[in-house]
Amino acid sequence: MTQTIQKTLRDSAGMRWTALLLLALAMFCSYIFMDILSPIKDLMLSERGWSSTAFGTMQGSEVFLNVFAFFLIFAGIILDKMGVRFTAILSAVVMLVGAVIKWYAVTDAFIGSGLETWFTNNLNYIPLFDELGVSPFYEGMPASAKFAACGFMIFGCGVEMAGITVSRGIVKWFKGRDMALAMGSEMALARLGVATCMIFSPYFARLGGEVSVSRSVAFGVVLLCIALIMTIVYFVMDKKLDAQTGEAEEKDDPFKISDLGQILTSSGFWLVALLCVLYYSAIFPFQKYAVNMLQCNLTLEAPAAGSFWASDNVTFVQFAIMLLVAGFGFASNFQKQKSRQYTLLAISIISLVVYCYMGYMRQSASAIFAVFPLLAVLITPILGSYVDHKGKAASMLVLGSLLLIGCHLTFAFVLPLFTENAIGGIIVAYLTILVLGASFSLVPASLWPSVPKLVEPKIIGSAYALIFWIQNIGLWLFPLLIGKVLDITNPELVAKIDQFEAATKADVDAGKLTMLEGDTAITEFTEKIAVQYDYTWPLVMLACLGVAALLLGFVLKVVDKKKGLGLEEPNIK
Repeated sequence: MTQTIQKTLRDSAGMRWTALLLLALAMFCSYIFMDILSPIKDLMLSERGWSSTAFGTMQGSEVFLNVFAFFLIFAGIILDKMGVRFTAILSAVVMLVGAVIKWYAVTDAFIGSGLETWFTNNLNYIPLFDELGVSPFYEGMPASAKFAACGFMIFGCGVEMAGITVSRGIVKWFKGRDMALAMGSEMALARLGVATCMIFSPYFARLGGEVSVSRSVAFGVVLLCIALIMTIVYFVMDKKLDAQTGEAEEKDDPFKISDLGQILTSSGFWLVALLCVLYYSAIFPFQKYAVNMLQCNLTLEAPAAGSFWASDNVTFVQFAIMLLVAGFGFASNFQKQKSRQYTLLAISIISLVVYCYMGYMRQSASAIFAVFPLLAVLITPILGSYVDHKGKAASMLVLGSLLLIGCHLTFAFVLPLFTENAIGGIIVAYLTILVLGASFSLVPASLWPSVPKLVEPKIIGSAYALIFWIQNIGLWLFPLLIGKVLDITNPELVAKIDQFEAATKADVDAGKLTMLEGDTAITEFTEKIAVQYDYTWPLVMLACLGVAALLLGFVLKVVDKKKGLGLEEPNIK
């Protein structure tokens, strides 16, 4: 009688990668919602009156509860005690609840409601937090931004919980196998959400020729409903795996607070955690402003009305080409025959060139920045496979820091030189964005798979939670700082908006303009101002994070060699 070799779902490569795909799709949807307002920052100013400070404060609120209410620490405890399945479902539900609140905050229904009145009159001063300068609100912050921030805080709790859950889930399904490849692939696929957001958020906001920022957020809410379905399917798979292995994850090795001491006393852990916060603080906050930064530095002219490039159809065509770039490029990494591998890679590269051409013809900053994750999709599996078989994770982090520094300095000092050169500016933008995406791909391929080498298996969830908590400090601080630095270094633009609004309101009060005419004039004026900001100093600030990460990367290499942490060793032995 023939005995089967594959005894559990985990032993089947197809089932392992199916589990990974479910987790990646859930994160794909969450990544879309995370930056759903980023491509329409200019519209948030003109349609809802959000200044850069208000926009940055709202964006930074995503991680406020994770940092100051220590929710991520509790999430790690929940993960270690309750297991991947329970935490995955919980995170998806929390994300959806927060997303619905944020959606309502930017709808027309919120305007004039009792909630708007309450948020206008309250939360202008929060004891202790205001004294420390860390309040998620401030006096004069638009009510819609305050309420959206509340929803984004709840969403942030869910998405960061999902992040550590996915990492733990991948460790569970892939440990001892190609784990770095799995983590890199998951993050590469999930980051397609960034490109999807950049393409479709402006599309839905301007659908039918009528501007409505709430449509973009509603699109994200629908996708989070899909993410919940993906986690439910994963729940079934993971439960079946535990039934086969008898691991009973929820009951073995219960979490103890004293276990945190093993994590906090590890110098390797702290170096990895600090590298993480520096990397992510230089990328994720930048994503929230990147489209507006391009609008302010590129010469973009809207395509002729009625042309293909101005139609809605071009959005779907470009998205289809983006999928070709990602799909063929990703698949090329798994081909054993060189001829098939090079063929798929060639199709991917040609599709990428076509995609970039379409972005240029559309003259859309959001379509241009959408190229950000595409090169990462191509090379992250390669990097992950290299770490699995060859090692050198710490060295990759050093390389990533160098690329990070170069890209932000290019955006700060080189791109503005091409403001009057339409083609040259877009070429520089594309190349820099692609390299930045490639540098970011080094993190999931090398950093995250290193964590299991630093702590015991039973507290991996808590270790990831602590890293995410430290990372969230930067993700809270830097969107806020970028917004404040923008307003401080562009005082003339802020003054122009205030003066124009005051003059227009005076004309309305004097009967020279109707209320509708006044609102229209203010909207049109702020739309022009929104694309005139000088981003030099915020970009220099982000480049400094890259310098700090570079120095820490060298220190990590020294510590790894001295203490034998194994970060430079392959995962598969």
